[in-house]
Amino acid sequence: MNFPHSRRMGGIALGALLALGQPALAEDKSHDHAHEHEHAHDADSKRIYDGYFEDHEIQTRSLEDWQGDWQSVYPLLTDGTLAPVMEHKAESGSKTAEEYTAYYEIGYKTDVDRIEISGDVFTFHSGDQAVSGHYASDGYEVLTYAKGNRGVRYIFEKIEGDAEAPQFVQFSDHAVAPTDAGHFHLYWGDDRAALLEEVTNWPTYYPAELSGAEIVDEMISH
Repeated sequence: MNFPHSRRMGGIALGALLALGQPALAEDKSHDHAHEHEHAHDADSKRIYDGYFEDHEIQTRSLEDWQGDWQSVYPLLTDGTLAPVMEHKAESGSKTAEEYTAYYEIGYKTDVDRIEISGDVFTFHSGDQAVSGHYASDGYEVLTYAKGNRGVRYIFEKIEGDAEAPQFVQFSDHAVAPTDAGHFHLYWGDDRAALLEEVTNWPTYYPAELSGAEIVDEMISH
């Protein structure tokens, strides 16, 4: 596992991987993403999920919202498990199933196949290698996307841990206030500002206990 001290991460090496996170949704954030959180059912929740919210609605969040064991959905895309999701999107979207697959191939790409978050400790797994670090809140940033909607990036900085663990991690999960995440997009790396500019690669994670079929159902049902 190699977490370079640079901004680029993605589906590349762990370190490089750490910098590629989520705001890539930025451009297509409103969207090509076929999933919504369970809490996004009423009008206000749906509005916020789509990136239309007022500043006064933004609240600080703690790592309590993302506790647990999480799996990358990238392997599910590459092995064909998510093919039904791409086909479903193509039925009403502007791309073919193949084009959606190519789009998510870039967006989901990562070699960090699993992330454990326990208390303030992150453990990043890449194959049989793992690095860990303790993280503390470093606030949040509000991003404005090309379509006019917005997103909030919740940022945490490493305060101690393995040298190869990224200095910063940034969550984006379409929420702007405390709530248990159903999935999230994560960006990580050593350059806080550079990560905020990443809008093409956004490794995405769902609960590790979910099967591939259950994740497909989650994505299609939303």
